[in-house]
Amino acid sequence: MKILEKKLSGCFSSHDMFVMIADVQLKEGAEDDFKSWFSESNKVLSNFPGFVSRRFLKSSDGSYRIVVEHESKETFIKMHQSPEHEKIHPTGHSFMSADPQRKTYTVAAE
Repeated sequence: MKILEKKLSGCFSSHDMFVMIADVQLKEGAEDDFKSWFSESNKVLSNFPGFVSRRFLKSSDGSYRIVVEHESKETFIKMHQSPEHEKIHPTGHSFMSADPQRKTYTVAAE
């Protein structure tokens, strides 16, 4: 809903939007704790300028993915380099059995 409100108010062009997708592997039995941490960390990260959305996805094959949308690459980097992100990031990684595999994108068309 947040993205729709911003589009309707003309605050940004979706073609500038920056998207980070990370495939993650969780440790055995860590899913519920990770989901709780993820929801709590969203309360902090959603306050950053340029934040659009951050979702934790689970596939029918049991794999996991995180999708983060920001108004621009610059706002994403500012959030990612913030003291708040530095504080919450290690906890998220503690639930993972391997480093996340990340890719970044910009919206090319809608």
